[in-house]
Amino acid sequence: MEIFTTMCLLALYYGFLCLCKLLLQKRDQSCYMLAYECYKAKEDMKVNSDSCAKIVMQNKNLGLEELRFLLKTIVNSGIGEETSCPRNIIECRKSTIEDELREMDDIIFYTLDKLFARSTSISPSQIDILVVNVSMLSPAPSLTSRITNRYKMREDIKTFNLSGMGCSASLIAIDVVQNLFKLYKNANAIVVSTESLAPNWYCGKEKSMMLTNCLFRSGGCSMLFTNNRDLKHRAMLKLKHLVRTHIGSSDEAYDCCIQAEDESGYQGFRLTKYLTKAAALAFTMNLQVLVPKMLPLREILRYLLASLLHNLSTKSQKFEADGGDGVKPNLKTGIEHFCIHPGGRAIIDGIGKSLGLGDYDVEPSRMALYRFGNTSAAGFWYALGYMEAKQRLKKGNRILMSGFGAGFKCNNIVWEVLKDLDDANVWKDCIDSYPPETLVNPFMEKYGWLNDEYLSFLRLDFSQLFA
Repeated sequence: MEIFTTMCLLALYYGFLCLCKLLLQKRDQSCYMLAYECYKAKEDMKVNSDSCAKIVMQNKNLGLEELRFLLKTIVNSGIGEETSCPRNIIECRKSTIEDELREMDDIIFYTLDKLFARSTSISPSQIDILVVNVSMLSPAPSLTSRITNRYKMREDIKTFNLSGMGCSASLIAIDVVQNLFKLYKNANAIVVSTESLAPNWYCGKEKSMMLTNCLFRSGGCSMLFTNNRDLKHRAMLKLKHLVRTHIGSSDEAYDCCIQAEDESGYQGFRLTKYLTKAAALAFTMNLQVLVPKMLPLREILRYLLASLLHNLSTKSQKFEADGGDGVKPNLKTGIEHFCIHPGGRAIIDGIGKSLGLGDYDVEPSRMALYRFGNTSAAGFWYALGYMEAKQRLKKGNRILMSGFGAGFKCNNIVWEVLKDLDDANVWKDCIDSYPPETLVNPFMEKYGWLNDEYLSFLRLDFSQLFA
């Protein structure tokens, strides 16, 4: 009997030790964000409606129909008058390798210089992991090598270059970091997220490939992460949940957002009509995994009960016939702030409507799009910066970041705010003027004459008209 009791106690003691080890190991795997810095272009890189029109009109392949399509797209894009583009696009010339690398250097080194200046206790030599995501440019040596050389980082640094991941690439890069944190204790990581526009301006006239010219603008962000618990008191955010969904096995989803050549041989990025369906499918599949993790039990039980009653109700058929969306979980019971990728007005409004969000909830994404345009994978951080500049982020709040990428992918992250945040960051010089009274783009007021019917009977050289 004593031997049996001793064996049971040893087994319990061993189980207790294993549990403690597991808890300590999990605690060491936490991912904390210490700081981030967004790129703000110089004044000579800004493109307002007039300069944008001059750039567009330099494309001699465009006819009146294409110009009218661009006019409608720009007016409805949700982009304002202060976005920025690479200099070669503003100068209407084809990019060189020097242009492409200069664009990357300007954005990457600008944000990293400010990041290291802000985080004075962590120097470049203390960085253990470096992840760079740029979808449309992959030079040799790599961009991580350019950073390593510029900041003289250690020989044993772990570097990763992500390409072709699309607008949600920075969330994928963070997933890479959090998985590496499971292997390395007390590690520091940097994620650099931007996009290469200089060599990717579309010069053809296929409408499905002209959209990117209207939406994408220069931008980027560098972020500093750690799993060192001794630095938790300095952290801004803690990663709570991250869910990635990839539906690339579907041919339609794979092809809905793809780099290709048009019939005339011009290279660009084609967006098909299936894009909205692919986004809806991937988003739904992602939320089915994420929602049970981020919502409180009471809301999950309420949703299940309401869904059951709705399905049993004899009025459900009439409800659906009237256009009802059925029962939805209330995401605001588990999330205080929503950071939708500012990829376009239709994306922001569509996701906002599907999640039952109001104007206040989607305001950061709308303002990031209006002020900076679609900055690809860096867009999340301009929207986050808006929330911080408006002093919305309080300790204990949770933030949901939602984005899509080519392939086709949907990625969602939930962050916990670890302290009250109020840094005006990249919005410092203009936050008091946002939101503006109106988001109407002046393009229609200035160039609405393109819709006049009499132009259909004339043959004009528009490139000369705007010279």
